[in-house]
Amino acid sequence: MIAKLQGGYLLRRVFSSLVMLVLVMSTVFVADRQIGDPARMVLGNTATEEDVHELRERMGLEDPLWVQYQRFITGMATGDMGETFRFGISKPLTHGDIPDGRETLPIALDRLPATLLLAGVTILFAVLVALPLGIYAAVRPRTLGDRIVNVLSLAGVSIVEYWFGLILILLFAVQLDWLPTSGYGTFWHVILPALALSLRPIGRITQIARSSMLDELARPYVRAARGRGIPMSRIAWIHALKNAAIPIVTTIGDETINVVTGVIIIETIFGWPGIGALTVDALAIRDVPLIEATVFVLVLMVLTINLIVDLIYTLLNPRLRFGR
Repeated sequence: MIAKLQGGYLLRRVFSSLVMLVLVMSTVFVADRQIGDPARMVLGNTATEEDVHELRERMGLEDPLWVQYQRFITGMATGDMGETFRFGISKPLTHGDIPDGRETLPIALDRLPATLLLAGVTILFAVLVALPLGIYAAVRPRTLGDRIVNVLSLAGVSIVEYWFGLILILLFAVQLDWLPTSGYGTFWHVILPALALSLRPIGRITQIARSSMLDELARPYVRAARGRGIPMSRIAWIHALKNAAIPIVTTIGDETINVVTGVIIIETIFGWPGIGALTVDALAIRDVPLIEATVFVLVLMVLTINLIVDLIYTLLNPRLRFGR
């Protein structure tokens, strides 16, 4: 019976995630058809109407809108998000040299590991820094150390990521020549973009960890444990942290989503070949199928993170498995 209820909870969460994916991508579908004629964007303003019409037929843009939408939804279900006619092409196209299209989803998926690496390193670093800071401040409230942690966390939330990224490049890459300014492939390349992205997660996780731990450390069982001579550090890390974990996990999940969706500017600044930089390139050349593929992958990542966070909830508090 319990296993059946757990399975039902998981199925509900997966179904709601799929519904959200369809709604978001439907909005993208409508928006992409409002930014101009994709065929004209591919061929340029010098192309003849005959060439534009022929390319529109190849791209399926002459079909009724409901047929295009049906093909779009079917493509999402089958992994066929259409072909790109512009990505990787440096010169304007004419009637005689329109190349065969490349599948857009494989292009987006090729960039996914780089984004996952950057986001993973950023969140891991943020958690390793923020949790000790938040617990330290909660164990020693209203002390000088607590005030310093509060100021640092507030600064982390307030500083703009791309500005901080540029400062890191000027200081550590240009002035000190310690780290590369851009690129991908080694441990040294990930340090600066991960630092630039980690300020906000560090600030938010520190604030929530401190607040949650303060509430938990005020409970009667903590006073009883202290009365038995158990060290405060052991109480905080072993007992109180698990009970205060749900809001902390929520914040980590939210900040992971913010990192995944916020890598667009940072990847562009640091020349990081991730899906964020690919999205910028697709928007710059107005490659509609490639835009849809990159947004599809990003939305899928966000929904997957939300689903993982919900499953972690059920591990921390089994009573949540049976809630609505």
